[in-house]
Amino acid sequence: MQDRTYTADAEPGDDATVAGWVHEIRDLGGIAFLILRDATGKIQIKFEKDEMDDDLVETGLGVSRESVVSVSGAVEEEPRAPTGVEVVPESVDVISAADPELPLDPSGKVDADLSTRLDNRTLDLRKDEVQAVFEIRAEILRAARERFREFHCTEINTPKIVATGTEGGTELFPITYFGEEAFMNQSPQLFKQLIAGSNVERVFEIGPIFRAEEHNTPRHLNEATSIDFEGAFCDQNDAMDVAEGVVKAAYEAVAENCGDELEALGLAEDFSVPEGDFPRLSYEEAIERINATGELDEQLVWGDDLPTEGEKALGDDVGGHYFITDWPSEIKPFYIMDHGDEELSTGFDLMHPRMELVSGGQREHRHEHLIEGFEQQGLDPDQFEYYTKMFKYGMPPHAGFGLGGERLIMTILGLDNIREAVLFPRDRQRLSP
Repeated sequence: MQDRTYTADAEPGDDATVAGWVHEIRDLGGIAFLILRDATGKIQIKFEKDEMDDDLVETGLGVSRESVVSVSGAVEEEPRAPTGVEVVPESVDVISAADPELPLDPSGKVDADLSTRLDNRTLDLRKDEVQAVFEIRAEILRAARERFREFHCTEINTPKIVATGTEGGTELFPITYFGEEAFMNQSPQLFKQLIAGSNVERVFEIGPIFRAEEHNTPRHLNEATSIDFEGAFCDQNDAMDVAEGVVKAAYEAVAENCGDELEALGLAEDFSVPEGDFPRLSYEEAIERINATGELDEQLVWGDDLPTEGEKALGDDVGGHYFITDWPSEIKPFYIMDHGDEELSTGFDLMHPRMELVSGGQREHRHEHLIEGFEQQGLDPDQFEYYTKMFKYGMPPHAGFGLGGERLIMTILGLDNIREAVLFPRDRQRLSP
């Protein structure tokens, strides 16, 4: 819109045209105010009924909330106005009238449940605190990309339609691909390993993954954003260093660049960046510390995966981010390399006290051992020939990880439900909008 002035830029003495949404109308009798909202804030439009044209007053005060309007007039100083200025209108143009019966209240005066909010995401995003989540999300992803580049990584994009899954045929969404069966990819794992085996040694990807798991919890999605890294001539310790650096970079960027958004979310005073190195606990130490808390009904033993209540107990005990290393080989996927001891893997997880954020490890780069891993997990190596044959042609040692993007956002902001970190979430019940 030509000659439009954002509300934050309106200065006393200007003749301005502002445009946005009708946030609120306050009728005080002889004088009334329309509060107009745009991407930069809100501004007060003053109607003095006895001194203005009746049609102008009727148009300005008769419009329904959340209608899109354009207002032209003089900007005057008014200390009592929310922003210290107000517009005395000469014209009001209703660009798009809103239905008076709104499914939720964008002003936030009336709460709506999460399902209603997600069904009406466009309206929901008009609230400052909801918009703040996605401004912060964008900053977190920007900071992650920048930190990866500091680690000398090249950004890549891998296929999301594949012939077979990273870990076989389970938990995959099937699709028809020109008459053939195909799947939505559950991870860029195999492709990023192939790239790390080229002369492009360190790579990262930030993109969607798809998992056909029938979860219905506050921390699971069926379409999620994965932040992935893979590095040649890296071991699990190098990969953990990168993971820790990316997570800290996200916190630092939010602290430095998202003050207004943290304020909108009520987090400005208490927000802090993790300090010091993240502790690295072995799997064996982790189950010992969980058992020592006495929070579980049954003691964990070697080979048990960690239940949610165990993760919570350990997170409370540690009190911050931490790694769990040296997992039993039987728990980790076939492509995770052993320590030279078949019972112990190079796999690791990065944990927030609330939940797991990262899974990674050093990869198996020896062709014959990789084939054995497929067979041990009941997978047919022939279905993965495009992947396994490249390990015959000089595959260097390499390591990497996958970081859950929404889980990172969720834990940084203390969100109750992972769906709040996604514009249009996909889960068992939700395929629209």
